[in-house]
Parts: sequence; C-alpha cells; structure tokens
Amino acid sequence: MKRFTPTVIKYWLAATVMMIGSTMPASASQFKVLLFTKTAGWHHETIHDGVSALKLMAKNHDFTLEWHEDSNRITDDFLKSFDVIVFLSTTGDIFNADQQAAMEKFIRSGKGFVGIHAASDTEYDWPWYQKLIGRHFVTHPETQTAKLKVVTRKFPGMSLFPDEILWTDEWYDFSEEAVEGLTYLLTVDESSYDTEAYWGQPARGKGMGKFHPISWYHNFDGGRSFYTALGHTPQNYTNPIFLQHVLGGIYWAATGKGL
Repeated sequence: MKRFTPTVIKYWLAATVMMIGSTMPASASQFKVLLFTKTAGWHHETIHDGVSALKLMAKNHDFTLEWHEDSNRITDDFLKSFDVIVFLSTTGDIFNADQQAAMEKFIRSGKGFVGIHAASDTEYDWPWYQKLIGRHFVTHPETQTAKLKVVTRKFPGMSLFPDEILWTDEWYDFSEEAVEGLTYLLTVDESSYDTEAYWGQPARGKGMGKFHPISWYHNFDGGRSFYTALGHTPQNYTNPIFLQHVLGGIYWAATGKGL
C-alpha cells in the first residue's frame, strides 16, 4: 500500500478544505450597517465601548457592520450598499454640502438612520438633518440616576424594559420638535433627578417639564429614523436592556419590520 508523507497529507487536506469552501454558498447577512463616529465637537470616550458592542451585536445577530470616521467616504456610490447608517455620538459639523446631499439621497431611497446619544448634538445648520433626528440637544446636567419610563412597547427592542426603571445616564434637554410625526418610546421623570445639577460648564440643565422624551422614531422623507439619547456611560454598552433597545432600532431602520 502506498504511504503518504505528513507533508503530502497536509497539503491534500488544505486543498480539500479550499475546494469545499469554494463550492459552498457564502452566508448572506440580513442587512448591512454603516457605523459612523466622526466628532467635530465633544468626543465621547464611550464611542469605543459602543463600537465594540455593535461589532459583537452584528456577529451575534447576523448582519454586516462597517465602522468609519472619514466623511470623504460619504458618497452616493459608497452608501448604496448599506441599508442603514448609525451615528454613534457624532458631534458638530461633520459633512460638507456634497456629503449632505448623498445622505439625503440615501434616506430618500428608502433606507434607514439610527442616532445614538450625541447624534442629536450634530449638524445644527443642516435643516434636513434636524428633521431626520427629530429634536436637537440643548444642554444637560451632570450624569445622574433617574427614573426612566416606557411610553409604548409597540416597537422592536422594547420588551426588556420594565414600565419604570432606575437608569444612570446623561439626561439631555432637547429643542422643540423639528418635524411632526415623532412616536415616543421612552421618557425620563424629572422629579427623580436634579435637572440643574452643575457639571462644570456654563450651560446648566433646566429640564423640559412633565414630558421629557428620551427615545423616539418616525418615517421621514421616504426612509426611517430612530433615536435614543441613552448611551453616555460605558455601562450602557454591556447592559442587555440598552443593547436590545439599540438592536430594535437598527433592525427597524434597516428593514422596516417589527411594528
């Protein structure tokens, strides 16, 4: 009987694996996400926690994720392969006129947007984006524990929230609605924290009154938009309730499903 050397066997096995791999169909992901984290203002250190958490989420839930910070990538040609773009604590003026036009075209083609935390502290001079995000950030007090309340569960990713829960975060005050038709998911009870707690900056928090929204979604300009103000602390990005909340927003924004 003919005997093969270990080297021959090694190469034969490698060739067999390559041949089998080339004949098996590639696993198709459910949808493709662009994670964008450019900052032109305040830079949240927790962006790194968020990127790691969303990469793991993509792996666990079978979707493709690309992470970028370079605005020069935002073109019609580049965006066309994605189903949703996620702004994770972006700040300031991050796009020029051509990049803004590409973003608008992307949403109008029926695609989705997700904003997390400081995404509402972005592009104040771009009226279309202000309508996409729904409300913009005004100020906040120091990070505190407060009572978070569920407004509606009729949205993906809301099932793990109890009706009320103590939550530690940076509680944003927001502008008036920039667009009609926002559906609210979460509010914070201002009686449960100090709305004016000083955090070292001139602009003290003032609160918003009895109705203080924290998360919402809407259909806009042919596409879909979801926003959550949660996500300031690193602990958020290991909290299964928060991660399910964000997953629900990405899933709906990418697919239009779940309602």
